Amino acid sequence: MTSVLYDAPGPKAKRRNVIFSIVFFVLLALLVWWIWTVMDDKGQLEWALWEPFFTESEAWTTYLLPGLADTLKAAALAMVIALPLGAVFGIARMSDHRWVRIPAGAVVEFFRAIPVLLLMLFANEFFARSTDVSSAERPMYAVITGLVLYNASVLAEIVKAGILALPKGQTEAAKAIGLRKGQTMTSVLLPQAVTAMLPAIVSQLVVIVKDTALGGVMLGYTELLNARGTLAANYANVIPSFIVVAVIFIVINFILTSFAGWLERRLRRSKRSTGAVLGAEDMEELNPAAVGGSFGTGGEGGGPGGFGGFTYPPKNK
Repeated sequence: MTSVLYDAPGPKAKRRNVIFSIVFFVLLALLVWWIWTVMDDKGQLEWALWEPFFTESEAWTTYLLPGLADTLKAAALAMVIALPLGAVFGIARMSDHRWVRIPAGAVVEFFRAIPVLLLMLFANEFFARSTDVSSAERPMYAVITGLVLYNASVLAEIVKAGILALPKGQTEAAKAIGLRKGQTMTSVLLPQAVTAMLPAIVSQLVVIVKDTALGGVMLGYTELLNARGTLAANYANVIPSFIVVAVIFIVINFILTSFAGWLERRLRRSKRSTGAVLGAEDMEELNPAAVGGSFGTGGEGGGPGGFGGFTYPPKNK
C-alpha cells in the first residue's frame, strides 16, 4: 500500500518507528527532568517567584495584559495592511506589462532581502527626522511599518505561488467564456487560491505576532516581552516571567493555527461538489428544447447521428 509521497512502511519499518518513538520520548523525559532539577537547585521553583502570577492581579493588569494588547494591536494592524498590499504586488508580478511587473518585482525582492529589525530601525529614524509623530507613539509606528514592508513582500510571493499553482485549465476556461484577465483573476483564480494559500498566510501571521518582540527589545515598544522585563524587575522573577510569556505566545499561536485549520476545512467543504449525476429526466426539465426528440432518433445504442441515445443536431445544409 502506497501514498502519494512515499511507500507505506512495512512490518520492520513499523517496529523501527515504534522503537525510535520510545527512545525519543525517554530522552525528552530525561531533558525535562534535568531542566526541572537545575531550576530547583537554583531556587527558580520557589513559590514566591510564581506567586504573583496566581495570587496578584497587578502582575496581569499592570504589566502582562497591556503588553499583550500592544502586541496584538501591532500584529493586527500590520496584517490588515500587509495582506492587501502583498496581494496587489503578487498580482502585479504576474502582469503582462513589463512596466508593472519589473518595478513590482524589484520592490518585493528589495524588502524581502532586508531583515525586519533593520526595517524597524530605519522606520524609527524616518519618523523621528521627517515627521511630527510623538516620541511616545514613534515605536509603534516603526514596528508596524517594518512588519508591513517585510511581510507584504513575503505575502506577495505567497499570493503569486498560490495563483500559479492552480491548473491552467482554470484560466483557459475563463478565457473561453469571454472573461477579461482582471475578471479571471478576481472571479476565478483568487477565490480558489485562497484555500491553498491559507496555511501559509496564517504561518506568516504567527511570524508577525512573534516579530513584534523585536520592537520591544530595540525600540522600547511596550509589547508583551518588553512588559515582562518591567514585571521581572519589580518581582525579581526573571526565569518564571520568561516561561509565562512563552506560554502566552504558544497559546496565541495555537489558537491562530487551529482557527486557520478550521477555516480551511470549512472552505474546502463549501467548494466540494454534491456529486449528483443528472439523468435524462433532469436534463429534460432543465432544457426541454435541447433534449426533446433526442431519444429514439439515433437508436437506443446510438445509431447514425446518435451517441448512447443522444442525437447530434442536424448539420446545416
